[in-house]
Amino acid sequence: MAYLSLVGAGPGDPELITLKAINVIRQADVILYDALVNETLLSYAKPGAVVRFVGKRYGCHSLSQQEINHLIVEYAQSHGHVVRLKGGDSFVFGRATEEIAAARGAGIPVQVVPGISSALAAPAGQMIPLTSRGMTESFWVTTGTTLTGEISADIQLAAQSTATVIILMAMSKLEAIMDIFAGYGKSSMPVAIIQNSTTDKEKFVTGTVKDIVFKAQHAGMSNPAVIVVGKVVDLRDMAGTVQQLIDRNEER
Repeated sequence: MAYLSLVGAGPGDPELITLKAINVIRQADVILYDALVNETLLSYAKPGAVVRFVGKRYGCHSLSQQEINHLIVEYAQSHGHVVRLKGGDSFVFGRATEEIAAARGAGIPVQVVPGISSALAAPAGQMIPLTSRGMTESFWVTTGTTLTGEISADIQLAAQSTATVIILMAMSKLEAIMDIFAGYGKSSMPVAIIQNSTTDKEKFVTGTVKDIVFKAQHAGMSNPAVIVVGKVVDLRDMAGTVQQLIDRNEER
C-alpha cells in the first residue's frame, strides 16, 4: 500500500529519537533521508529497503524540493511505504507541508511522527533554559533568512522583545543579525552558538551581541548551528556550578 511517513530524526544524537520513529523506520520499504540525519539510524531499516540520500550538502549536487516530491510519489506508488527522514522535527523549517501536498495530491495517505527539534535540544544540551521565571517568559524560534535569502523581518521584531531568541540556519548572516540586535540596544546581550548539537562533533561558543561574530570566527563555527540570544545564556554557568556541587557530593 502506498504510504508516506514524515519522521523527525531528532537533533543528531541517535538516541534522541522516539520509539515510534524507530518502529516506523523498521517498517519502511523506502527511506529518503536528509543531510542532518545521523546515518546510524539507517541501521534500523529492514533488509531490502531502498535507502537514498536526498539531502543538501555544500559543494555537492542536491535535489530540488520538486524532485524530492516526485521521488516520494514515485517510490510510494512502486514500493509502498516511504519514510521521509528529516533532522530535528519535520514541521520546524522542514518543508513538510510541500511533501504532504504532493503525496495527498497523488492520493497517498500521510502520517507524521514528531521529532526533537535542535531549537530545543541544542540549548538544553548546554544547560541553557529557554525560559526562566522572573527573567524571560517566552521564546522565539525563527529562521535567519527567507526564501529569497534576505534576513527575515521577524528578526527585527524578535530583537525588540524580551524573549529568548533561537535562530536557525543563520551563520552566513550572523554579523548582520547581530547588528540588528545592537541597533535595539542589545549589544551586551548574551549569545550562544551551538554547532552540530548533541553529537561528538559539537562545538560551542558564548559571547555577547557585540563580540560573538569575532568569537565565532575564531572558533571556526559554521552551519549547522543554533544561535541563542538572551539573558538565559548566562544561566548555563549557574547550572554548571550546581552540577559541580552534585558531582562533588557524589564523590564523598
